[in-house]
Amino acid sequence: MEEKATLASLSPYVPGKPIADVQAEYGLEKVIKLASNENPFGSSKKVQAALAKSLDNLEYYPDGGAKALKKAIADFNGVSEEQLIVGSGLDDVIQIISRAILSDGDEIIVADPTFSQYELHAVVEGANVIKVPVDSETGTIDLQQMLAAITDSTKIIWLCNPNNPTGTYLPQAEIIDFLAQVPRDVLVISDEAYQEYVTIEAVSTSLDLLPKYSNLIVMRTFSKAYGLAALRIGYAIVSERFKRPFEIVRLPFNTSTLAQIAAIEALGDQAFIEETVRTNALELKKWEVFLTDSQVDFYLSQANFIFFDTKQDSRKLAEQLMRRGYIVRAGLREGWLRVTIGYPEDNQKLREILSNIW
Repeated sequence: MEEKATLASLSPYVPGKPIADVQAEYGLEKVIKLASNENPFGSSKKVQAALAKSLDNLEYYPDGGAKALKKAIADFNGVSEEQLIVGSGLDDVIQIISRAILSDGDEIIVADPTFSQYELHAVVEGANVIKVPVDSETGTIDLQQMLAAITDSTKIIWLCNPNNPTGTYLPQAEIIDFLAQVPRDVLVISDEAYQEYVTIEAVSTSLDLLPKYSNLIVMRTFSKAYGLAALRIGYAIVSERFKRPFEIVRLPFNTSTLAQIAAIEALGDQAFIEETVRTNALELKKWEVFLTDSQVDFYLSQANFIFFDTKQDSRKLAEQLMRRGYIVRAGLREGWLRVTIGYPEDNQKLREILSNIW
């Protein structure tokens, strides 16, 4: 028996080292993880209280249709429950969409760099990946070059907005202009995993465009600003014409009872999100000032991380930082590091360490 042929060019996802492993390996009492864009402030206290009361009846399967959660999401976003696909994090949602839409010889268009799972699931389904480099100066997704890359084989265009790992944001006016030029048989997916962190524009979501563009999908997650990464819960808002194929390929019980309960409570505590976003913006500005003063190239971020050019072997630099108790992310672009925005005191200490290394 041989593996699926499309897997030959792929490698398994390698997660970063857990905090406990780094502590044991380097004999550290304290380790700060700033590698996976998690919320350092945790999650809403309301979520924690609700979970503590929900540990009975774990012998029962979860609601496979996530009915209560879909109602909460629909009410929060002003959409229909019939437009929602809920998944075990956006990784699951990306797999669902790719499996339902893509076949051998199809094409997807992605920015380069961007979130790796778009490419992985396309390749698994036998599709070809067309990569459009981001603007070398600003790190912004090049929408005009994406339009130029569309062919008769194009099935999906992925827009990560803000983009991971660059952190750059596409204004909604540019997305509106882009959608007007994309053929209606090409699916445009706006991955808004970091949308809550955007402060540069009052309306930072493409949700309002859904009624006009049936080929648009908007994705959201509870893993980032809401602080529920461990529970794995995300969703997509789609045109109802996609409901049937997506539901066919979705696993019957793909989100847990606890994740559904936590997400409902998280949506109800927007004060927690507002404080998270406020603190993130203040700390992000400090990073921008530090990198500017250090004459280090970086991209202006509207997410909860910053991406910068170390002008050296970033993997070796990441190893040095790990030995000092800070886990950051290298390997996303040669020489560049991505650092999640953490607690103010941890951010300051990391900047001091970098100053001494540079």
